[in-house]
Amino acid sequence: MRLVVAHCSVDYAGRLSAHLPLAPRVLMLKADGSILVHSDGGSYKPLNWMSPPAVFSASEPDDDQRAAGITEVWTVTHRKTGDSLIVSVHEVLADSSHELGVDPGLVKDGVEAHLQVLLAEQIERLGDGWELWRREYMTPIGPVDILAKDATGTTVAVEIKRRGEIDGVEQLTRYLELLNRDPRIAPVTGVFAAQEIKPQARTLAEDRGIRCVVLDYDDMRGIDSGHARLF
Repeated sequence: MRLVVAHCSVDYAGRLSAHLPLAPRVLMLKADGSILVHSDGGSYKPLNWMSPPAVFSASEPDDDQRAAGITEVWTVTHRKTGDSLIVSVHEVLADSSHELGVDPGLVKDGVEAHLQVLLAEQIERLGDGWELWRREYMTPIGPVDILAKDATGTTVAVEIKRRGEIDGVEQLTRYLELLNRDPRIAPVTGVFAAQEIKPQARTLAEDRGIRCVVLDYDDMRGIDSGHARLF
């Protein structure tokens, strides 16, 4: 992973257009080809980013760019969509690279782990005729929570969270991309299941063809939640 602190401006070009004016920012370049642009605020969310698969290139500025103070131009292009994130670097304040190795993956808390067990036992909650194939199906970047077959026999990857946010959708997206390269199980669709799904995460998931399912943890455990009911 390469971490760069630089004065830069950033432009996204493609299906959407966005511009970040000149300011000091943290640029995170990952080995998978992705890039994230962070500021000192906004919690953990990047200001802009390019998801993998992507290719990075650095080039010298042209005369007009050099006159504007730009010293280097970074272009990160998505291999499938052709969208590009263009970083115009004015001054590099810090630049370091680190070999992180293979990540062991996220260790789920007790609730998420129990939700996985319960949903595997009650896979029909996702639809009539569904069958469990395997829990913790391993991929090169970590295990998929549940691999199942729907009523049509299509393979489905299920990612389970206690709280469904954008990073969970991104995680499932990466799993789906790898799983769909395997002709033995492709095509593979996705289900994002959680006790609560944030609106932004739902929008991103549905835009990528991923179905969202809200899980009632108490009901799955056979416990009355105590909420008032008509019947």
